[in-house]
Amino acid sequence: MEFRDRLLLENRAWADEMSARDPEYFTRLNHGQAPDALWIGCSDSRVPPEQLCNASPGDLFIHRNVANLVADGEAGFLSVLEYAVHVLAVPHIVVCGHYGCGGVAAACSDEPVPLAHVDAHIEPLKALRNRHRETLDALNGVSARINRLVELNVRAQVERLAELTLIRTAARPPALHGLVYATDRGLLESVCYREPEPLAQAVPA
Repeated sequence: MEFRDRLLLENRAWADEMSARDPEYFTRLNHGQAPDALWIGCSDSRVPPEQLCNASPGDLFIHRNVANLVADGEAGFLSVLEYAVHVLAVPHIVVCGHYGCGGVAAACSDEPVPLAHVDAHIEPLKALRNRHRETLDALNGVSARINRLVELNVRAQVERLAELTLIRTAARPPALHGLVYATDRGLLESVCYREPEPLAQAVPA
């Protein structure tokens, strides 16, 4: 069976199953969205947000990129963040990394990345690695260094989010959660949490 045909077949089976369980399911979804969180995750195919959170369509507003970076220099990322915070008014933002991340592994390596766009994208990760080089190099084994940088990266992205004007000027700034997913166990682990302070509002003269 061709890939396209399999996709359409699986979609029809899923839609039929959901309608059988709840005949009004798609009618409710069609009326709009009010997700609980913006999820900023890695593009890795092994880390599907809805499945690992046991979430349903409509629960999560999702942005994924290599190594789950807060790419505040990219219009695509900023448009997702702006819509999530200032239109959908999500009460939570999750930054989720995962152990064994290929993007983080590339940043840990001293070998040049042969893919120009990937190399440019993970430049902040390389800088983070250099800031923590002494600590990382003291760890035993490549996997340990990669996984520690995964955790440091999640923390750094949460801190970066907290600094952004798009977050701090929200009518109700969202809570920021840093999670790491263990692909070998299927479990999420919390590594940090932050409630950002809004910018001081100007007092009318």
